[in-house]
Amino acid sequence: MNGSPGPAGPLAGRVCLVAGAARGLGRGIALGLAEAGATVICSGRSTRFGYRTEGRKETIEDTAEAVEAAGGRGYPYVCDHTDARALYEYSAWVMRRFGPPDLVACAVWGGNEGFDGQRHADGSAWGTPIHARALAGYETAIATGAGAFLATARAFVPLMLPAGRGLVLAVGFDSGGAYLGDPWYDLGKTALLRAVLALSQDLGPHGLAALHLTPGFVRTERVIDAGQTAGTTETPLYAGRAVAALAADPAVARRNGASLHIADLASEYGFTDADGTQPGRYAMPDTPPR
Repeated sequence: MNGSPGPAGPLAGRVCLVAGAARGLGRGIALGLAEAGATVICSGRSTRFGYRTEGRKETIEDTAEAVEAAGGRGYPYVCDHTDARALYEYSAWVMRRFGPPDLVACAVWGGNEGFDGQRHADGSAWGTPIHARALAGYETAIATGAGAFLATARAFVPLMLPAGRGLVLAVGFDSGGAYLGDPWYDLGKTALLRAVLALSQDLGPHGLAALHLTPGFVRTERVIDAGQTAGTTETPLYAGRAVAALAADPAVARRNGASLHIADLASEYGFTDADGTQPGRYAMPDTPPR
């Protein structure tokens, strides 16, 4: 830090963790929180100084710097959110340096790593039947969806309980019960929904809230690189502003256990996407966003 005055905004002084912050929705959430003046700890595996998911260029250090530029305080932390020991070390570091977090947002999802828009890393096409698939894809979807969310919550919720307030949320995709077109993708996203519901049962009596958020088809870096922007509806910042609005709501605990659409929150709280518009709910085609 450079000793300059702290940021202003509705989340000034709030400590917010964003898991999976190197790119995509995680980066958008970090920037939305930064606009509101939060201190944002940007965690994930992709770092300038080592491993980068799928060899991509985006890193947690990039996001932390973007948080500073957007009006918040940004700190990078390298962590694999499927690794319980790494998460314990992460939570201990956060507690020593910042105290208990006010918000934990999980945008971790590795279920599509290696997917080129048509085929998965194992060579199977999108929608290949279960009996013709390798189980590794299912295991990855669960581990990097519900598994990463619950492991992250397990590491940080004990720090938040004494305060009797706080928000833990996951970004997934709630289809309202419709099948999502691919068995492992569908099971991964559905498991995340149930994980949030399960956590909410435990957090409610303590004044904390667990929430699930559904975006539309987002123009992430991967979507742009794959040339799939034609059907996109919004930028990652739309999700970020939704999370910031929820974090600033003093009555957010009343929503505990809810699955919320970002478009609905935009109408309620009055925020917009980066271009000033308020995209509506995503109308799911035969093949949903991936």
